[in-house]
Amino acid sequence: MNRFKQKISKIIDDHDTVGSKWFEIFIQSLICLSLITFSIETLPGVSASEMQLLHAIDIFCVSIFTIEYILRIFVAKRPFAYIFSFFGIIDLLAIIPFFMHLNIDLRGLRTFRIFRALRAFKLIRYNRAIKRFKLAASIIKEELILFLMVMAILIFISSAGIYYFEHYAQPQLFKSIFHSFWWAIVTLTTVGYGDVYPITVGGKIFTFFVLIFGVGVVTIPAGLVASGLTSARKIEEKRMEHKNNTTITK
Repeated sequence: MNRFKQKISKIIDDHDTVGSKWFEIFIQSLICLSLITFSIETLPGVSASEMQLLHAIDIFCVSIFTIEYILRIFVAKRPFAYIFSFFGIIDLLAIIPFFMHLNIDLRGLRTFRIFRALRAFKLIRYNRAIKRFKLAASIIKEELILFLMVMAILIFISSAGIYYFEHYAQPQLFKSIFHSFWWAIVTLTTVGYGDVYPITVGGKIFTFFVLIFGVGVVTIPAGLVASGLTSARKIEEKRMEHKNNTTITK
């Protein structure tokens, strides 16, 4: 049993063997196929025979995803840790709506079929670049939290400032500091939809400084992510080098 478990684990989790690479390609292809069929189903004028074919493809895809999910639980060292992990939840959400639709004939539950789109997130598991993003996020986690805290403070200050300048001139748009949050967010992020804007001299001057500050603020996450990805790539290269050296030594 242990040998069988190890073989399955190598195919599913080890991304360096030939079998695991073919498995990745197979699952990725099925994910794309299931999303394509899901999209085609929404087209008007799809015939009954075509719907049957699409449904058959969907059954095949979900069957494979279900087998994969069960196998991952089987080979996991800590099954419950996998089940409640990010990937485990995504894997489960990708198949549950199908079975709910199949077993319970309630039309309202068909809305759960929209969660089939979550199958796209399964591609994250098989993409090393995305995994590098995950590692980068863990490296810059503290900096990102600090940035979000600073952004929250800036949004509040901007909301309070524009409320002070514009409340009496535009009481319907700037009813309170809470109503001013939308303006502060779109201005600080330099989106500027133009649906809410200042008309007083003080409000315009204040907006100018918020915009200038916003241009600098929005570039910070990009710099953090870039540095995090650089660190993640170095860590990955060191791991690969260590793995290769270990293999050569053996």
